[in-house]
Amino acid sequence: MLRTKAALAGAALLAMTGVAASEPKTNILHQWSEGSDAAAIAKLGEMFTAAGGKWEQTSIAGHTANTLAKLRADVIAGNAPPAVQLKGPEIAEWNETGMTANLDDLAKAEGWDKVVAPELLPVMKPTGHWVAAPMNIHRINWLWGSSKALEKAGIKEMPKTWAEFNADCDKVVATGLKCIAHFSQDWTDSTTFEVVVYGQNIDLFRKAFVEGDTTAMRSPEMVKAFEQMRLMVSKYMDPGIAGRDYDTATSMIAKGEAAFMIMGDWQVGIFTAAGLKTPADYQCAQAPTDWGKPGFILNSDSVAFFKQTDPDYISGQKLLAQLIMSPKFQTVFNQTKGSIPARLDVDLSQGFNACQQLSQKDLEASIAAKTLVRSFAHNMTILQKYRGAAMDVITSFVNNPKMTPKEGADAMADAVDAQK
Repeated sequence: MLRTKAALAGAALLAMTGVAASEPKTNILHQWSEGSDAAAIAKLGEMFTAAGGKWEQTSIAGHTANTLAKLRADVIAGNAPPAVQLKGPEIAEWNETGMTANLDDLAKAEGWDKVVAPELLPVMKPTGHWVAAPMNIHRINWLWGSSKALEKAGIKEMPKTWAEFNADCDKVVATGLKCIAHFSQDWTDSTTFEVVVYGQNIDLFRKAFVEGDTTAMRSPEMVKAFEQMRLMVSKYMDPGIAGRDYDTATSMIAKGEAAFMIMGDWQVGIFTAAGLKTPADYQCAQAPTDWGKPGFILNSDSVAFFKQTDPDYISGQKLLAQLIMSPKFQTVFNQTKGSIPARLDVDLSQGFNACQQLSQKDLEASIAAKTLVRSFAHNMTILQKYRGAAMDVITSFVNNPKMTPKEGADAMADAVDAQK
């Protein structure tokens, strides 16, 4: 009897969403072309095919801008893809064109509003209607520690404030090791910098990087953040950051050549792929904050859907969105990628490592403390033109030791103002 009821319920949902009326197919445009990202998206393809769909993908390697350029070209050619990896303000921008598909019926039937992290709701439904489905939640403000390096430096626990971090770095440098494993690219420099700003002054982060307030960008508080960044670059990093790649930076942690790394939780997937385990090889902790509360900088991968006329693509959109939001996919995808589910009701006690479990715990605590914010560096807040201008200045600051912290703050504000 239970099986019969479940089958009838499943059939009703399929009929309601239109999946049963045609042969579902998709062609998802994305940039997950390598490593754990490619492995994670492959899981979605396997599930889509197993559910009776025809899976196709268009993978664009490199920067987000490359994917956006392909999307614009397809739209201009009258061939908008049925599903696209989009995030943050890009979803709202494309929604304003009137070209996005409406997922409200499916979302209502499956109760998405009740299970998705609240900070993601206005992103996925920018005008109150669901147009995108979140695949995960990445935490940006992670501090990773090399167990070997920390032991050598006599550091017993991960630092909780920036003063503690600096003191620990002085101990590390005194042993002849590098304190921070870093590789200088616009997104890695900005990831580190936003973690500094958030950890020093959450109100400043919100004004400057969520609201795009250029007065806040040139404030004394922002100069203080640039001062911390200059200390880190000049004393706790090393000259090799400009030519270093991601794998080399990761190996510095694995081999105990550097003590700390500031990076999002996709690092879990990278460490796991390299055979590293916590706490034997690496440790994880919330990056330093000076305001004494749990904190969480959120990034989220998501898929936005564009209006189609082909019934098979329309059917495929509903099936794809349903699969993305299923607890099964949210589990499998995030176990592979290192992030945590966008659904807050998924049990992480099995198959997720200790850092991912801590991430979910800290997310819930941050929601309660009202300290959850979206990431500026990872394109979840201000428009890309403002973000790109600010990021260029941050990387210029990292690679130009003659630029003072005040000059950095002023240059960032000027660059953003110039885009208005």
